[in-house]
Amino acid sequence: MTIYIVRHGQTNMNGVHALQGRSDSPLNSTGVEQARNVAHALADRGVSFDAVYSSPLQRAVRTAHIIAPEVPIVVDERLIEMDYGPYEGADLRNLSPELATFFSDFVHNPAPAGMEQLSHVVERAGCFIEDLRVLPEAANVLVSTHAIAMKGLLEYLTPDSRGSYWSKYVGNCAVYGVERRGGHFGVPVQII
Repeated sequence: MTIYIVRHGQTNMNGVHALQGRSDSPLNSTGVEQARNVAHALADRGVSFDAVYSSPLQRAVRTAHIIAPEVPIVVDERLIEMDYGPYEGADLRNLSPELATFFSDFVHNPAPAGMEQLSHVVERAGCFIEDLRVLPEAANVLVSTHAIAMKGLLEYLTPDSRGSYWSKYVGNCAVYGVERRGGHFGVPVQII
């Protein structure tokens, strides 16, 4: 099995550097084009999908649909973005002191009060990944999600990372691939 994990395409909130979280923003024209580019890049590699999973937020669902239009999308709440609580919509260029502290060192600083903790993001990501084990090893799976939720998936799949994915930049429509052979997942690799 190969799992292709994609972050959704750009939205207007991404364009103005707002902390988007669970705001249900649509893709903008750039985001649609980014998703089309991923679809073409994967098709050029001969990749087709047997199963598609998405966060319930429309930007992730639309990204999945553009990349794999012929495959029914299974919406899974565990793939939703981190809950930023009262910080939803915050300007990423002008962070409050508590957000700046959190973002400066995700591994050692807990999320501010009212936000979902990163440990919970990894826990729900892990539950999702474990449920994929029932799929055949020959399956190609697309997972359409969000930056922090994607990092939670990558953290779960790479237990030795010790939080290294939290500070790694993941752009819109970045794609990581991870293979499962003999029941074991390999190390995720960025492919787009």
